[in-house]
Amino acid sequence: MNDEVSLASFGKRSFAFLIDELIVSFLIIVIFYNQILNASTPEDIANLAPLFLVPQTVIRLIYHTFFIYYYGATLGKKALKIKCINQDKENPSFWASLSRALVRFFSEAIFYLGFAWAFFDPLRQTWHDKVAKTLVVNVE
Repeated sequence: MNDEVSLASFGKRSFAFLIDELIVSFLIIVIFYNQILNASTPEDIANLAPLFLVPQTVIRLIYHTFFIYYYGATLGKKALKIKCINQDKENPSFWASLSRALVRFFSEAIFYLGFAWAFFDPLRQTWHDKVAKTLVVNVE
């Protein structure tokens, strides 16, 4: 699967991750702006957390699935000129993109262990890359 491709560096992947997190966080803030604005006490803010959980999860899954399926890259990856490819060097299928997003979410929930896996993997694959059979590569 690594024939003639340039694997994206950890630095590029990490920076793309940060960009994507900022974008998704901004979307969540926009969606919940009124609730956030009306929270006047620490208790009010704490009570918002459960309300954010499901929409935040759905937004993350849609964001990552949509961009990987249609473009092979999230906005963060596009900014860093890296992309996600399947074994045929194409954008992953819808199901591969969705499974990648689901495993990514699971990995985040358990202290990013699936991300750390990439440091020890010869193809720099995270758990979500392995499940979806994808690589993250530099765009020429």
